[in-house]
Amino acid sequence: MGEKSEKEKGDKKRKKTRIAAVGDIHVRESDRGKWKDYFRTVSEKADVLLLCGDLTDTGHAREAVVLAEELTACTIPVIGVLGNHDYEADEHVAIREALVGENVHILDGESVVVKDVGFAGVKGFGGGFDRYMMPMFGEPMFKQFVQECVDEALRLDRALARLDNENAEMKKIVVLHYSPIKATVEGEPEAIMPFLGSSRLVEPINRRQVVAAFHGHAHYGTLEGETSAGVKIFNVSKPILQRAGYETPFYLLEV
Repeated sequence: MGEKSEKEKGDKKRKKTRIAAVGDIHVRESDRGKWKDYFRTVSEKADVLLLCGDLTDTGHAREAVVLAEELTACTIPVIGVLGNHDYEADEHVAIREALVGENVHILDGESVVVKDVGFAGVKGFGGGFDRYMMPMFGEPMFKQFVQECVDEALRLDRALARLDNENAEMKKIVVLHYSPIKATVEGEPEAIMPFLGSSRLVEPINRRQVVAAFHGHAHYGTLEGETSAGVKIFNVSKPILQRAGYETPFYLLEV
């Protein structure tokens, strides 16, 4: 047998990255001091933390200021996206500004590399799933609704493409708020499925060979599912993790 190549040696030495993920933490102004122990615990168990939207409860920047202070207890990189609650008061720009720091990345069509793993994130949007996906047809307001998710899917694709251009063999993780598949929102009423996510988000996930994607939003959905290409999708909404028995509600995945 010949000597192993440098690449093979490097692959063997490379440690797995532990990714913690949670969504829908809904931080309030009254939450000062509530989350620091949580973030300390996560920092001990994981190498990076994903926050999958609805970071604030009513979408006010002052809630984000509280969260930013709580996140000072987190000693690992934090990567997040905003959710629909974070847009409620039309202060999403200020929320993002309050949270972004040297150790905190709030993605909105961007990508970031942490510990040799590439992360791409968008909020996503609704529109329905599979053969019940809303078409680009009818009144202008319906078309505008559908176009929003089309745009989010395109922005996700561009973020993933940037990671591919940087390193085609890089492991890629997607961070969302809305779901890209129906399986992880099952448990919610059928009537609200079009507002929980869209299959349009899954196309770049499948085509760009993503390892896994995380989302929140559907509090009564299902923890795990997978795309038609076998990509694992995790609904890490905090209420779901709590019902699943996670004492400290975050999901941990090693890649």
